[in-house]
This record gives sequence, structure tokens and C-alpha cells, in this order.
Amino acid sequence: MSIDTLDTPVALFIYNRPHTTEKVFAEIRKAKPNKLLVVADGPRMNRPEDVEKCASTRATIEQVDWECDFRKTYSKVNLGCGRRISTGLDWVFQTVDRAIILEDDCLPHPTFFSFCHELLEKYRHEERIAMISGNNFNRSFRRKQYSYRLSMYPLTWGWASWARAWKHYDGQMKQWPVIRNGGWLLDLLDDRWSAAYWENIFQKLYHGTIDTWDYQWTFSCWLNGLLAIHPNVNLVSNIGFDNTATHTKEPTCRRAHHSTRAMTYPLSHPPYLIRDTKADRHIRRKVHGIYPFGGTFVARAGRMVRRLATRSFRIPPRHPVLETDGKNEHPSAEHI
Repeated sequence: MSIDTLDTPVALFIYNRPHTTEKVFAEIRKAKPNKLLVVADGPRMNRPEDVEKCASTRATIEQVDWECDFRKTYSKVNLGCGRRISTGLDWVFQTVDRAIILEDDCLPHPTFFSFCHELLEKYRHEERIAMISGNNFNRSFRRKQYSYRLSMYPLTWGWASWARAWKHYDGQMKQWPVIRNGGWLLDLLDDRWSAAYWENIFQKLYHGTIDTWDYQWTFSCWLNGLLAIHPNVNLVSNIGFDNTATHTKEPTCRRAHHSTRAMTYPLSHPPYLIRDTKADRHIRRKVHGIYPFGGTFVARAGRMVRRLATRSFRIPPRHPVLETDGKNEHPSAEHI
């Protein structure tokens, strides 16, 4: 499926990475969206080199050479990942009722745009669907009869959504104490290791010790019983795994530079809205590293080290024992 001019707004989030922004912008230029919204964070005060990098990145965006409604909101100061993206999305969905969303290191396959365009229209009024992701990290797992599946995990390395869904976003996680104290995570996830993993993350978010926005989006979707669409092939590759990244600094991560494939058209739509729990178990293991009966790999490794240390340095008891078989605000910005 080809689209000469993309009749869906595209929102691009940039900061200080001109080398990745240029590649992502080149794909947006090919798609020629009729409306382009650009959100930029400002330079950090303690990093003088940010001034030039931010200016160079913004200059890349000025190369719009197709007819479109081009709007920008550029922060004069550095707001950080969490505030800049969340407040930027507030602005996006106050401006348009739907959008395709890319960050400066999320490189889309050309068919990503038409995939989002078609499904944004198809599920426009379906309140149960929160978003359309471009991510598929399940290399070996595909249910091939349909072009996409439904998931509880809102993966956001290239995605699309509606203002009707974003209105549920709660960056302050005001309902977290109720969810935590009521044990609702265990009811939702039906797995104590997953519940412990997410409780740890949500607790840190609630206390403001993690600077991000997407885990709050996950919480908001779960709180409202919303689902995400995942394509049957990977449509977006994260090319930003390096030491200039805010979070994704490890270039050997299995999801770094994950290859993309073309979506096949016409799309084959599932005749139901049922979550693919088998695929979600794969995401739980491969994306979040949560394994049944052992928690995360880190937790399992820690327990193994402690067991080995205990066995190696065990102090013999003072008395003989009988051996038995005893059997985890909105930013200051310029709107242009």
C-alpha cells in the first residue's frame, strides 16, 4: 500500500542527536504527512555542548520541502525525558485528534506509516484500543493468519494513538497507592514475579526517582483496561543505542537496531478483540526479563551467588545436627 501524501499527522520528538534525527526525518519526508508536529527539549545547563547539538538537530527539521502544516514547540530549557515527552504529547493531542509518534532514534519502515494510518481510522471509535505500536520483538513467534494482534503492553518505539486515549494518561500516577495496597497488580498479571517487577517500577515512578513517561502510560492503560495493537512484523528499529542516549545506552541489547520488514497489504484484520496472552508471555520474558519461578535474570543470578557464597563459607555448627532431606506541569516552551 502506498500513500502519495500521508493524511495523518506525524509528531516527531527531538533533542540533541542530529545523527539519528536526520535518518528518522528522511523517512518522514518520504511519507510527506500533511501535518508535522515537532517537539524539542532544550539544552542542559551543565552541558555546554548541548547548545550546538540542539541547534543542529533543530536545523535538520527545517528541511521540510513538501506542502504541510508544520508546527513546533521548542523548550528553551531542559525539561528531561519524562516531562518533555509527556507534556509534548499533551500539546500534540490538544492540536490534533490522532497522530503517528516517533522519537529521534526510532527509524520506521516505509510501511509503518500506512499501517498506522489504516488502523487509526479503523479503530477510531473503539475505546478498548489505546494505541498502535510499530514494534514486534518476537522474532520466532508469529500467528500468521492476521496482520496484527492485541497486547496488554503499550510498546512505544514508534506508535500511534488518539486524543481520546491519551486523555487517560496520568503522569503523577494518583491511583497507584490504591492499586498497590489492594493487590490489584497480582490480579491483573496473574504472576507474582511480574507483579513484584512492576510494583518496584511503579513505586519508583510514584516517588519520582525515575525520569521517564512511558511506564506511566503502561500504568494508565492497565488502569483503564486498554489494549495495544502489535504488528505481525517489526516496523520500527531503535537506532539510538549508544552513549548519547538517555536510557538505551547498551549497544549489545537484543532490541538494539532490531531489523524491520515490510507489512503485507491488504491488511488481514482479526475478527475479534482478544488479547494474545501467548505473545504477551513472550514479551514478559524477552523484553522485561521476567521468568516464572525466578523473577528477573538479575534476581535469579543474585540468589545463585548468595547460595554459592553460603555453601562456600558456611560455618560448621557447634553441636551435631541431624541431616535431613528437607526439601521479586507544563513546560516553558515556544509554540510556533
